[in-house]
Amino acid sequence: MALGSLLPELLPGGSGRTPLIGRLAGWARERPGAPAFTFADYSLDPSGAKTTLGWAEADRRARAMAAALRRVAGPGERAALLLPQSLDYVTAMLGALYARVVAVPLFSPDLPGHADRLAGAYSDAAPAVAVTTRSALPHVEKFLADRDVPRPEVVLADEVDPGAADGWQDEPVGFDDLAYLQYTSGSTRRPAGVRITHGNMTANAAQLWAGWAPGRPDPELVSWLPLFHDMGLIATVALPLAHGDHAIFTDPVSFLMNPMRWIELIAERPGKNVYTAGPNFAYEYVGARASEERLSGLDLSGLTTCLNGAEPIRTSTLSAFAERFADAGLRAGAQAPGYGLAEATVFVTAAAEDRPPKVITVDREVLAGGALRLRADGAVPLVSCGRPSGQIVAIVDPGTRAEQPDGRVGEIWVHGPNTAAGYWRDPELSRETFGAELSEPGALPSGPWTRTGDHGVVHEGELYVTGRIKDLIIVDGRNHYPQDIEMTAQEAHPAVRPDHVAAFALQGEETERLVIVAERNRRVPIGRLDLREVESAVRGAVNIEHEMSVHEFVLIEPGGVSRTSSGKIARAATRRRHRDGALPTTAARLASRR
Repeated sequence: MALGSLLPELLPGGSGRTPLIGRLAGWARERPGAPAFTFADYSLDPSGAKTTLGWAEADRRARAMAAALRRVAGPGERAALLLPQSLDYVTAMLGALYARVVAVPLFSPDLPGHADRLAGAYSDAAPAVAVTTRSALPHVEKFLADRDVPRPEVVLADEVDPGAADGWQDEPVGFDDLAYLQYTSGSTRRPAGVRITHGNMTANAAQLWAGWAPGRPDPELVSWLPLFHDMGLIATVALPLAHGDHAIFTDPVSFLMNPMRWIELIAERPGKNVYTAGPNFAYEYVGARASEERLSGLDLSGLTTCLNGAEPIRTSTLSAFAERFADAGLRAGAQAPGYGLAEATVFVTAAAEDRPPKVITVDREVLAGGALRLRADGAVPLVSCGRPSGQIVAIVDPGTRAEQPDGRVGEIWVHGPNTAAGYWRDPELSRETFGAELSEPGALPSGPWTRTGDHGVVHEGELYVTGRIKDLIIVDGRNHYPQDIEMTAQEAHPAVRPDHVAAFALQGEETERLVIVAERNRRVPIGRLDLREVESAVRGAVNIEHEMSVHEFVLIEPGGVSRTSSGKIARAATRRRHRDGALPTTAARLASRR
């Protein structure tokens, strides 16, 4: 079953053929003093010290950065962005787009927990220049000295003279020119650099506005998402360029330390149409941390749409978030579940029709067999991710390459001007992912289609994502989605930390064997923990709910389950660490206390 169509303005010859960076100068002329980007810095002030760039100043700084980059790198060479989240990060990105230097959105090396990912992406990109700030320079120098990685020229973004903009001469930027490398989060394999062109970026910004924010005046964007991640980059940098809108953002650490800062930034804009986005865990996290005192006086009536994507969407999270913030004016239709991936720039579908999220309940056994059957009781809930805009989504049998009818599960394939041409320096994987062809296209394009690696199904014209193909667990010939098993495990005992469970399979002699790794919940004192009781509860719940045996259950210390840069459970990485004996088990912690 296929959904969507291509917007004429995004096709060759359409108005969307003007690269997005070309609009920056236009906004600088048309609305020079209007706010473009505002950064809230909570490290300087607990209430958030806000600094704003108007469109003219943003353009001036971007041109100065372009001039600085071109002094040390040529068109097509890579610029690694190794700086903290800030206005300097935004102008560094814009400057690279002006200079036709390929940006590699990364992060300062002092960001904890991502050292190996940074080294892998940095080395793969082989940058000619690294952009950082004076404060982050010691971390960059240590990173370069400690690892066998390229040692490029260094540009300090916060010391670039804005006057250098006067000497910059604009150069033609082609729609098919490479704009940046978006390194994937690596949930099922090593990170790979997705080659995003200026055309991909331009198209996806238009698609997102069309599907996410149609017809609303004076939109503003509020975000804490990391700019090195696809959703954060497009929402914070690309979307404002599309129509000259205002983006207000902070950094992820400030959000994690106090998630209510996100909500308070939104509540400060009651007279605007505010759009925001985040992964499922963020909505659950902020809902759990919102006290009545912090909610008092908040006005969320201006929150038009909050996109929920980047990881499996839980119905319990949608309900809890709606209930928690209803008294603050949150509209029932503000939550918009969506689906996307870096290989499609980011945005593919969203359910943003100003209605409460649509949830259907389906038969687990029938779903595991590849079909959809609605069922009222004891069923699996699925959340609608809506429809695409300006692109086509098809459900395809990956073996036969045949489009599947409504109600049949298959791989989600995407075709549109936002889908990338391939991965950086990996032609084989590029052909496998981006060069798919339908065996019987009919009225659809024969190709090229982008294979997402995700299972999905279309029901009544809307997309439902059922899980990662590579994560599928097959025991005794029956399919099981790991997220269903993980939910059962976390609900089996209070000692299991919610949303920090990884279920995966190990190959046995005759069939796959189920392994569950779960983090210990800090709310249960370790001194009162009975490991056998926890294991028995999980084994029993999985056996009853899924009619399968748990080969091995491992309770580990908080923070032990591997996660991707976007916060998703990295099951393959957790499986490797389990195999290598590298998981911090709670049993070992208890033994050391004796």
